[in-house]
Amino acid sequence: LSPSLSICVCVSLSLSHTHTHTHALSFQLQGCFTGGMFALGASFTDTPVETLQVGKDITQACREMYDRTATKLGPDDVMFNSQKGGDLFSMSSSVYLLRPEVVESYFVLWRVTKDPKYREWGWEAAKAMEKHCRNDGGYTDIQNVNVNPPSPNSGVQQSFFLAETLKYLYLLFSDDDVLPLDKWVFNTEAHPFPVDGAFDRVAGVPFRA
Repeated sequence: LSPSLSICVCVSLSLSHTHTHTHALSFQLQGCFTGGMFALGASFTDTPVETLQVGKDITQACREMYDRTATKLGPDDVMFNSQKGGDLFSMSSSVYLLRPEVVESYFVLWRVTKDPKYREWGWEAAKAMEKHCRNDGGYTDIQNVNVNPPSPNSGVQQSFFLAETLKYLYLLFSDDDVLPLDKWVFNTEAHPFPVDGAFDRVAGVPFRA
């Protein structure tokens, strides 16, 4: 998608049946968990280096969604440009809803690669949330990530912000022995579950997945 970046996105592809046949590459911010998913699964494939690279490239694309806005927070839905030249993406939905998926992949990629850029990107996101989403009662969405200062918000703090977004940010800057990824797996709501066989007992009770 970009001659100067190694990025990859999992998109919804629409084909326009016109003389020009344009490709609309729709991508939602929620899909950014796939960067971490590919990174976690890489060692279980026949092509671990290539699979890990896919995870890195997806996460790079998601970081670009954050870095190229006025607030340094990612829009909820974009259309990536599949043609050479022009902007990397256009926004289909400019709202930011405190979603966790980008920092989830930062956390996983940090644990897997130890590349410090993932912590740097996570800190950038944390500072942007603090600057643009914090209010007297907690944290809230912003309606347009490309307006700085942001436009009026809904005043709603989503439950997944506490359960997932902040949890993954905390883990990103924690030591590896805090919920190590070879012993714990996270479900889609960021609840950690022990890997079968990783522990003989959990809280004194024999565990089997």
